[in-house]
Amino acid sequence: MGKHVIVGAGQVGTHLAELLTGRGLDVAVVTRSGSGPDGVERIAADVADRERLTRIAKGADALYNCVNPQYHRWAQDWPPMAASFLGAAEDTGAVLVTLSCLYGYGPVDGPMTEDLPLAATGTKGRVRAKMWKDALAAHEAGRARVTELRGSDYYGPRSTDQAYIGESRFVKPLLAGRRVPYFSDPSVPHAWTYLPDVAAALAIAGTDERAWGRPWHVPTGPAVSTVEVGERLCEIAGAPAPRIREVPRAVFHAAGYLSPMLRELRETRYQFDKPYILDSSAFESTFGMAPTPLDDALKTVVSASRMAEGAGN
Repeated sequence: MGKHVIVGAGQVGTHLAELLTGRGLDVAVVTRSGSGPDGVERIAADVADRERLTRIAKGADALYNCVNPQYHRWAQDWPPMAASFLGAAEDTGAVLVTLSCLYGYGPVDGPMTEDLPLAATGTKGRVRAKMWKDALAAHEAGRARVTELRGSDYYGPRSTDQAYIGESRFVKPLLAGRRVPYFSDPSVPHAWTYLPDVAAALAIAGTDERAWGRPWHVPTGPAVSTVEVGERLCEIAGAPAPRIREVPRAVFHAAGYLSPMLRELRETRYQFDKPYILDSSAFESTFGMAPTPLDDALKTVVSASRMAEGAGN
C-alpha cells in the first residue's frame, strides 16, 4: 500500500485525500495548521521548509502540491514553496504532482493545448511558468520525477469563495433567487473544471508513470457561458430564473483599490473577455477519463448545497 502526501486541504486537497483513502492508500495531509479531513494523517508544517517537507515525504510514492498562496502574494510566496517541493521530490524520489492553472500561457486565441508556449507577461503567469520550467529541467536531468496538471476555473462541491461560479458567490445566491454580480460579460463561453474531476486526474497522475515528464490539462467539458451555467443550475434545482448582472469595468477597477484580491484579478481579466476554451483531449485519450457532464455535475452541486444548508439549520 503506497504512501501519498498531499500538501493543502482546500477545495482540491480534501477531494483528493478522500479519493485516495477510499482506494485503500496511506494518505498524509500537510497544512500549516495541521487541519485536514478525517481518515488521514494530519501534519502541521511550513511547506517552504525543504528539510521538514523531505522528512514528511520520505518513503512516499507521490507528493501532491495542492496549495495556493494568497492571490496577491504569489510573487513572494510561491518561489520558496516551489523550491521546497522540488527539493523534497529530488531528495525522496516521490513523484511531484503539481496542480497548476492556465495563467502561464497568457492570452490565447483559440483552444489551449499543452504544447502552447508559456508566454505570459503578467506576474502570476510568469511565476507559474517558471515553476514548471524548473520542475521539467529537474526531470530531464534525472533528478526528479514530475508532472503538472492544469485546469480552468473550478466549480463543484467545496468550491471556495474565490470561485467565479462557486458555492458562496454563485450557487447559493441563485438558488435563493438573488441577483449575482459578475466581473465580466456573463454571456462569453468559458471553460469550467469540475473539482472531483481535478482530484481524479491528480490521482491518475500520481500513480501512472505515463503522466510523468510533461504537463496535462484536467478533463474539462465544452466551454459554456456563465448565463448558461446559471440557467441549467436553476432549472435542475427548480429555482427562479437566474439574474446575473455584469459589474461595469470602471466599478471593477475601482474595487481593486479596496481589495487586494480584486486588484489582482485585473491581470487575468482577459480570460473572461472572449471565449476561453480548454482542450483536454490528450489526458482523456491517454488515460480514458472523460469530464463529468455539466448537468450531472450541477445535480451534485445542488444536492451538496442543500445538504449543507440543512446541516446548518
